[in-house]
Amino acid sequence: MTLLFILTFLATLLFTFFVRKILRDADITDSPIVTEHRHKAGTPTMGGLAMLLGILLAAAVYFTQRNLVLTVIIMMGSGVVGLLDDLLGLKVKELQKVVRNISHQPVEIGRLTLKPKEEARVTTEKAKGDLKTLLNEEKVEVIGEVPIKSEVTERDKIIAQIVISLFLVATGAVSSGVLGFELGILIIPVVIFGVIGSINSVNLIDGMDGLAAGILAIASASCAIITFNNGNLSGALPFVALTGISLGFLVFNRYPASIFMGDTGSFALGAGYITAGFLGDVIYFAVLALAIPIISVIVSLLHRVHVIKLPVEPLHHTLHYKGLSEKKIIAIYWGITFLICIVAITTHQFIS
Repeated sequence: MTLLFILTFLATLLFTFFVRKILRDADITDSPIVTEHRHKAGTPTMGGLAMLLGILLAAAVYFTQRNLVLTVIIMMGSGVVGLLDDLLGLKVKELQKVVRNISHQPVEIGRLTLKPKEEARVTTEKAKGDLKTLLNEEKVEVIGEVPIKSEVTERDKIIAQIVISLFLVATGAVSSGVLGFELGILIIPVVIFGVIGSINSVNLIDGMDGLAAGILAIASASCAIITFNNGNLSGALPFVALTGISLGFLVFNRYPASIFMGDTGSFALGAGYITAGFLGDVIYFAVLALAIPIISVIVSLLHRVHVIKLPVEPLHHTLHYKGLSEKKIIAIYWGITFLICIVAITTHQFIS
């Protein structure tokens, strides 16, 4: 286990160094849509390629370890889907205006209420209609434009994720028992829901320097400990590899990041993590360790169905918008994840 961790960590570290250089030379860089992150424009993206190379090397060395190889196969498939989304994202779909409230009173634009001097992107059709009126009334001013990238439709992403989950089911390696219940054929929708949920949770949380990589490193290391303590060494190996690639990438992705993982990395990490959870038969703990990304998804869904209203989506961007520094948000999210995992590991050992 130690050798696997060292291998994946060092391999990903080196691959990230070279991939970052290639991406810079090719001018494959990010253009953040969040106003507070505009200074990060020009940072290489699609760094998830380095993570895939790192864990692929591990699978080549440990090719006799079925759980590890299966996890890598699922990660490669998901990474390709993410890569296609990243490549499509190099094309600009539209330019959205950024406005500032220049009046002395709050103004309504779309679903947002802007306080004096607050800024926001004009995203919805209603907001674009409100903008014309507010400009005529001289209550707001346009202070810039943000390029919005093209992307694969949500429907197509979900279809691709369902196909990937069916690949996992087709291996026959997933136990049909969950939390002591024998699900039989019902394990299929559970796997589909798990893969879709994990991929999108990790993808959503990947919005700040090192946020996703750090959370996945903590969660994967914790799952490795739980799985190992259960006497399942082969089930622990994928989590060890995930920990290694996450920390190896984090060397360059931590604040201030010099490379982003992109959907290539977040899709692969999300799929690989939940696959390891199913194969290691610790899906209950894997979900618990991923609590912060899952809560972020729930908050975003509540925003989208108009139950709550966020000035910026997802939640970590709202916290930043409200004045909390990026470093503090990352530390809080990492800290909560670490605390949840420590409590869960301690409780598990006590019960055992």
